[in-house]
Amino acid sequence: MGNASSMLTQYDIEEVQEHCDNLFSQQEIVSLYHRFCQLDRSAKGFISADEFLSVPEFALNPLSQRLLKMVDGLNFKDFVAFLSAFSTKAIIFKVYDSDCNGEVSFKDILEVLRDLIGSFMSDKQREILCNSSLKMEVEVPVD
Repeated sequence: MGNASSMLTQYDIEEVQEHCDNLFSQQEIVSLYHRFCQLDRSAKGFISADEFLSVPEFALNPLSQRLLKMVDGLNFKDFVAFLSAFSTKAIIFKVYDSDCNGEVSFKDILEVLRDLIGSFMSDKQREILCNSSLKMEVEVPVD
């Protein structure tokens, strides 16, 4: 599994599943491995920041520069562990998906913010804060 061009064995799949608390099925691990190999263009066994930026959704994300610090140089096992945080099965995802519909909506974020801030802000102030944050993310130019 050290070389991206090598094949994934059953042992590798099970090891990655265990490393990620079984948040992904074997089929999902294999699919992620194929995607990992596509991103690892030089087949060195890890993905560089430049390779991550080749994914348009990642490059356009307002948090991409912060995320790059976390993902630069990830091997396959750590790549899957990183992605597991975004899985609908992950505990942290469930914290934000307050209505349990499999999506983190604007309403969910407002509810989390209400729980964090309490009565220090009104519902209207929280909504203005979230709306202005979203607007700032859209207006920030991508270098």
